[in-house]
Amino acid sequence: KLSTMKMLLSLIALLSAALLADAAPPTCYSRVLSLSKEITESFKELQTSKSLDSCVEMLPRLYLDIHNYCVLAKLRDFVAYPRCERVFEVSELKEKARSLYTIMISYCRRDLVFLTDDCSALENAVPPPLEPS
Repeated sequence: KLSTMKMLLSLIALLSAALLADAAPPTCYSRVLSLSKEITESFKELQTSKSLDSCVEMLPRLYLDIHNYCVLAKLRDFVAYPRCERVFEVSELKEKARSLYTIMISYCRRDLVFLTDDCSALENAVPPPLEPS
């Protein structure tokens, strides 16, 4: 009975450790990566929405690659874009872009590694194919 109890306690400790490891706080890198993907997806949805204002078509492209140093300028340009203030979804997207920029230059400055500074790659990026449903 004692060895069974030890095994059971060991199993509980192991499962508890696995749950805690899964609940670890996000790293700066993972937070920046997930926020950039969220922004890129929101921008795609905004562009394909039929019910939005025509000014949305004039917005600067917003493909984000956080490994490209030019992403900082891309975020600044998008946030500073003077049109579409009256469109709630655009204002919301600009706020997310502002947050990402702030996180990248303030909180994660030392944790990020830029692999390129190819600005044209952010302008001419080929979006990944859509997942089959």
